Formats: sequence, structure tokens, C-alpha cells
Amino acid sequence: MIYTITLNPAVDRELTVPEIIYDAVLRATEARVDFGGKGFNVSRILMGLGVRSTAMGFMGGRAGELLRDGLEGLGILTDFVWVAGETRTNVSIVTQNNEKYIKVNEQGPLVDKEKQQELLDRIDAVAQPGDWWVLAGSLPPGVDAGYYAELTRVINQHAGKVILDTSGKALGSGLVEKPFLVKPNAEEAHQVTGLPVETIEDIKAVAQELRARGTENIVISMGKKGALLQTTEGTWMTHSPKIKEMNPIGAGDSMVGGLVYGLSLGKSLKEALGWGVASGAATASLPGTQVGSLALIQSLLDQVVFEKL
Repeated sequence: MIYTITLNPAVDRELTVPEIIYDAVLRATEARVDFGGKGFNVSRILMGLGVRSTAMGFMGGRAGELLRDGLEGLGILTDFVWVAGETRTNVSIVTQNNEKYIKVNEQGPLVDKEKQQELLDRIDAVAQPGDWWVLAGSLPPGVDAGYYAELTRVINQHAGKVILDTSGKALGSGLVEKPFLVKPNAEEAHQVTGLPVETIEDIKAVAQELRARGTENIVISMGKKGALLQTTEGTWMTHSPKIKEMNPIGAGDSMVGGLVYGLSLGKSLKEALGWGVASGAATASLPGTQVGSLALIQSLLDQVVFEKL
């Protein structure tokens, strides 16, 4: 089974306007609502690949009900801990030509210690050996940086395998409990290590530093440039397929989804990352918030190039 955990989800509301003018009433020409959350994006790409997953995390209020119903409508299983307060709504105002935008993110509801323990207990009850767990995204108010480490510890006790995709102190703390793999982007890796990420050699050194802090497997994503994979067996640079980019938002989450998909099939890390890179490219090639289908991802898979460093 594959589980995705999103601790601070959001309803993402996007309004499109002809132009952004301050101190004026703007009229939207388009409006859309999406399910915001890195773990949710992973679950969506898994559905596109024909694999169901269970989405877990914290939800609250009517906004939480909207997200739950939307995910279940896509065929994604859910198992949320419900908290007081309202799941956050993030609002974006973008121009029709996509050249300018304003984005405002809410903090999210306060999650107290009792609810945090409830999620830990629920994971403790369902975790099984060989399950894959994707822990992704930011932390809500009330949850400290060590919480991902606590989640990882519980999952490891059941011989589950954790893929951690977060940033800042949450990433640094999470490394202590030795997740199976961590996937920061280059800037997030720089924030944790303080090391430069200007060249491939820089990023290779950053990966070595992260591995020294607790995890054997590192993927550092670099957008359209591809990703670097470092394991006990070596280091590879992957080069993404050539696509016409439509919307790169969510492509990194799709990479994680394709990666865990490959791993769940028993593929090697290198082979699984090929699926991840193809999945990220597929999503980036589509407009709006669409994610790649199995057919599209397969068509891009053979174009992923690996370079041994």
C-alpha cells in the first residue's frame, strides 16, 4: 500500500484577471478551485498511473470536507484526523498572460498535541512492512519541526519505507530518523546544509552531506534540468525529456509520485527515478493543474537520460 501524508493542506482558489491594478475592483474572467497539498498531488499522479493510495493528514471544517470529497471523487482513499478550525484557503490572482500574479497563503488551523498524537496512533495502527509512505509539505501551526521525525520513527518501527519531501528545519530534523529517501530541491538542500548549489559538483557534495546526516538515498530535483540521485551504489544525473512546458507547478510532486510508483513495483532506485522524471515532465507539459496519464508518462520514459557521475 502507498500512503501520502499532507499535514497542512489547502483549498487553492485561483482567479484570472485581465491585469492586476491596485486600489481598484477587479473582475475575474475565470475562477478555479483545486486540491492543494504536496501529498495530494502525489496521490493524483498515482491515480493517473493506475494505482490507488490513501491520503492522510489533518483536515478541518467545510474546506476540509470539500477537499475530502474531491479526493474521494477521484478514487483516492482518505483517512484524515479532523481538527478544530478551518482548513486553509490559498488565493491566487493571475493575469491572463500569466506574466504577473499575487498569491496569499493562509497559515492553516492550529493542530494541538492531542490531534498530533491521534495521527501518530492511527499510523501506528495501519502501518505494515513494505508499505510506502510519502511525507510531504509544510507544517501547520502548533506542529514543531520534529514531527516528521516522529512519523518516520513510527513507520520505521513497522518496517515501512518513508520518502520525505519537505524543507527547512523539518527536513533537517527528519533526517535523524533515517527515512528511506529524501527529495529536496536544490534550494531546499542549500537551506539545510548551507553549501552552494551552483554546479553539478556542488549538488553532488550537498547530497553527500545529506547522506552523512542520516539517509542513504537522496534525490535533489532541479526542475527542467533534471535531478541528481545519490545512493550507496553511486551518483547519477538524470536529464529530463524535451517538452513544451505549459505549467511546471506540481511537477516536483509528480516526480515523487512516479518515483514511489516505480519503487512499489520493485524497480531499482535508478529505474524508479526514470518513472519519476518522466512523470514530472508529463505534468509540466499539461495546462492548468492536470497531471500526466500512464500513456503520456510511458511515451516520455525512454527519453530520460542517465549520466553516471
